[in-house]
Amino acid sequence: MLPPQSRIPARPLGKTGRSVTLFGLGGEGVLRTWGQEKAAARVITQALDQGVTYCDTAPAYAGSLDYYGATLSERRQQIFLASKTHDRTRDGSLRLLDESLRRACTDHFDLWQLHDLRTLDDLNRIFGKGGALEALLQAKTEGRVKHLGLTGHHDPAILLEAMRRFSFDTVLVALNAADVHRMPFASTVVAEAVKQNMGVIAMKTCAQKRLLHRLSMAEALGYAWSIPGVSLAIVGCETPGEVDENAELARTFQPLPAETMRELEARTRLEARAFAYFKA
Repeated sequence: MLPPQSRIPARPLGKTGRSVTLFGLGGEGVLRTWGQEKAAARVITQALDQGVTYCDTAPAYAGSLDYYGATLSERRQQIFLASKTHDRTRDGSLRLLDESLRRACTDHFDLWQLHDLRTLDDLNRIFGKGGALEALLQAKTEGRVKHLGLTGHHDPAILLEAMRRFSFDTVLVALNAADVHRMPFASTVVAEAVKQNMGVIAMKTCAQKRLLHRLSMAEALGYAWSIPGVSLAIVGCETPGEVDENAELARTFQPLPAETMRELEARTRLEARAFAYFKA
């Protein structure tokens, strides 16, 4: 076990009742590949050795589930493992869950999320008869998933409508220093999540490194961690060195003052659309 001074700070993850490290291992980077078993195992192992307690995956992320299944073994109990369903139906989502649990070599996910909500049609299918929400509720009743969430980076209005229709435990949402300039998530989705005591998981904090010619990684992550209500940020990592860097940034993080937040936003203004390429 890491000595207290070396541990990554943790925050509560909303109504799940669990606490998770500020830095979580994202499903991108080397984990969203095929045939990179050794490299992926090194990244996962390094994250666990650094004390990371939140790990993200999805059936849409290439071999990610298989990499976790091959690497976690008895260390599965150390982490809060989050997966997703991109299927909008009950039966399709339950089939995905069966396959995902098998690939990850686990009997449950700590969090199962509706993946990448984009349109009202998505919501109507998910919340309608035979929709994916039925799968989430069944899986939770069966104990195969512990908590329920949703994810999105396309349109804040869609996430807000989903949060109105059902009381989720968490939301995984795109948050970076360019967010304020167009279709903001922080002032809408995150604000509503705080009202509902939902855990907020930040993603795309450096816009797949696009932001890093304007901000340092410390600034990019510091911005997301400083948004009120954010529980953690997940980051896809290519190498163990990137894991180490992000873990150290979490250990040394101090909340950014408001004037620093505004200055970082100003630095992103001219290229805001490129830094928020994932929005509608």
